[in-house]
Amino acid sequence: MFRGSIPALVTPFRGETLDEEALRAHVEWLISEGSHALLACGSTGEHATLTPDELFRVIAISVDQAAGRVPVIAGCGSNSTRTAATHMNVAAELGANAALLVVPYYSRPNQEGIYAHFAACADACPLPIIIYNVPSRTVADVSVETLGRLAEIPTIIGLKDATGDLARVSAQRLACGTAFAQLSGNDGTALGFNAMGGIGCISVTANIAPRLCADFQEATLSGDWKKALEIEGRLHPLHAALFSDASPAPAKYALSRLRNFPPHLRLPMVPASDASRREVDAALEHAGLVRS
Repeated sequence: MFRGSIPALVTPFRGETLDEEALRAHVEWLISEGSHALLACGSTGEHATLTPDELFRVIAISVDQAAGRVPVIAGCGSNSTRTAATHMNVAAELGANAALLVVPYYSRPNQEGIYAHFAACADACPLPIIIYNVPSRTVADVSVETLGRLAEIPTIIGLKDATGDLARVSAQRLACGTAFAQLSGNDGTALGFNAMGGIGCISVTANIAPRLCADFQEATLSGDWKKALEIEGRLHPLHAALFSDASPAPAKYALSRLRNFPPHLRLPMVPASDASRREVDAALEHAGLVRS
């Protein structure tokens, strides 16, 4: 169910208000451009600044607009196990197809604590779980051994891997089995990730270039590495540009250039710098998404 190009949805605001019309339009565009699934309320969606009501509203709108055409993953993570489990149960009621749960941040649990966190969430709700391992943000890192133990739990079905360590893909495949879905969390290494055994990417760039990202993923999954390299050549500057300032500011700026998308962010996020905008502009042109 979870493979290919999976945009990590940006959340549109008009000032401080959730822009529901813009969110629906964005979901519709991403589906029409070939995206294979959607992630609502990830870090790219400014999850940390959403109230619980807003979090659930974004999930509900995404599920409703997708209308079963593609699966929707709901960002339900928290460093509180109880809160994460509560979010999962609400997401399940709203019709989400899976939950993305980040490794608990700030608390810095040991490996046994990480295992207990995910096991408790799985016990609390039958919704399939994709683990999000991003040590650069959480400090805590789920080890390959712990991941192998977690993969034995039937509803823990996959991993969003943002470690940047491609060698782990092979190690995790051996520990978790080939049915365990490994999804890259880094656009810039998605080519190598899939070559090592991954089956997709939860992507920032797919918000901006959904058709190219979908075609790229299809090429890798069918073994057409020549086509994949050609598309990667178009996308590579954009992958970098979208992290030339704190994400998702560059992504929202890019969307404001391409579509009628509001560029507003919530503090502590602020608009992309002039240098970042210039880099995004150049990358959009290089990808063939705009003309100079």
